[in-house]
Amino acid sequence: MKKIEKVLIANRGEIALRIIRACKELEVKSVAIFSEVDVEGIWVRKADECYPILGNPVEAYLDINKIISLAKKANADAIHPGYGFLSESAEFAQACVDNDIIFIGPKADHIALFGDKMASKVAMKAIGVPVLEGTDEPVADIAEGERISKEIGFPVIIKAAFGGGGRGMRIVRQEKDFKELYESAANESKKYFGRDEMFIEKYVENPRHIEIQIIADKYGNVLHLGERDCSIQRRHQKVIEIAPSPRLNEKVRLFLYEVATDAMLKLGYESVGTIEFLVDAEDNVYFIEMNTRVQVEHPVTEIISGIDIIQRMIEIAEGDKLKFKQEEITFRGYAIEFRINAEDPKRKFMPAVGKITNYMAPGGPGVRLDTSMYSGYKIPANYDSMIGKLIVWGLDWKGAVKKAKRALDEFFIEGISTNIPLHRAIVRDLDFIDGKFDTSYLDHKLDKFNLDAINNIEEEEQKMAQISKLIDTIKHHNINVRH
Repeated sequence: MKKIEKVLIANRGEIALRIIRACKELEVKSVAIFSEVDVEGIWVRKADECYPILGNPVEAYLDINKIISLAKKANADAIHPGYGFLSESAEFAQACVDNDIIFIGPKADHIALFGDKMASKVAMKAIGVPVLEGTDEPVADIAEGERISKEIGFPVIIKAAFGGGGRGMRIVRQEKDFKELYESAANESKKYFGRDEMFIEKYVENPRHIEIQIIADKYGNVLHLGERDCSIQRRHQKVIEIAPSPRLNEKVRLFLYEVATDAMLKLGYESVGTIEFLVDAEDNVYFIEMNTRVQVEHPVTEIISGIDIIQRMIEIAEGDKLKFKQEEITFRGYAIEFRINAEDPKRKFMPAVGKITNYMAPGGPGVRLDTSMYSGYKIPANYDSMIGKLIVWGLDWKGAVKKAKRALDEFFIEGISTNIPLHRAIVRDLDFIDGKFDTSYLDHKLDKFNLDAINNIEEEEQKMAQISKLIDTIKHHNINVRH
């Protein structure tokens, strides 16, 4: 395959900026696209070229024909989809191929397979991957779903067959609640994914959510880059991700590595991908889904492995062989990623929009910040509430937690509300410090965290306001300050 010379990035925000930086280090030119509300996006300024994509601000990044047309106009020979939007669209991947544009990601048929939760479950089960008890195809209607749920035994989980990211999911603990929760899940699935087919699985109480990062070239070389613990979630949405998992049984860890790489080898998978599992209290393992794209949380894996996942994606798409073997990959220390969301803790974490009036980012050894924020940037109301990712590294788990505490205490964003107070509270919690958490962690902790954390951030904001007022006074009176 030919060398990639120019990449169009079919995305926005921090992931667009992340891909631009990877391209620059590979000496590959980058092309940014932007909707009408993203004209001030920093990724637009950082790319080598940029083009507006007009229309509805959300639909703009989902318009396959417009994006392909812009790629041709820019003479881009490849497209990177990032995550979200068209990143897991088999139609988009195939459209790139049909237009002689390299799609930086897996083959369209693999995207289609794992985009269908039922088909992927059947395929993985057939090659020996353990799966949860449940339906192998969408249920016909509510009545069938209820009948199957009684056969499996409550609690069960209703899941969107063509969804992901926690959308279209409901836990049903009692038969009397099934109809209402099924309708709610189906309606949410229809809203976000355009389809309302649902399937039923046995619900595992309080598991850990463990995912394995896979990387594979076009020559049958399939490797893993370790695991991530994504157990700390709110409403099935990941809040914090950790690599490696601080309390995973070593036998379970090695089993997950083996089953994940073996499955992708048997399926002939190419590019990067993430296989997600649940691990219950007895260390039983169950496959739940695979994401055929770069994950939001990929930085924690990069930090402990030293491997740039985005750059490797580009090289694999070019047709390069992996430059390392499994035994050459080593993992050092612990990395923690905190998703920074524009949302208001005082209003049940409702999305918050507005202008960032004051911005001070954390730094220092072992601190990485992936974001497109800056002072004066206006957060649009059209997209997901995540505005950045704070990633910290420590040589051991306790060291990583201490690093996180320090970095979060340095992080100030004024003008909008964020979930930084929640993160500050989590890193001070003894259970988190001891690595004792599963997917029920925030259900048990959130109410207390809100009160404690909000007080903390309000104190800091008052301090910042006092300093700003003092500076204004000094400027007004033209006072010379000597140090």
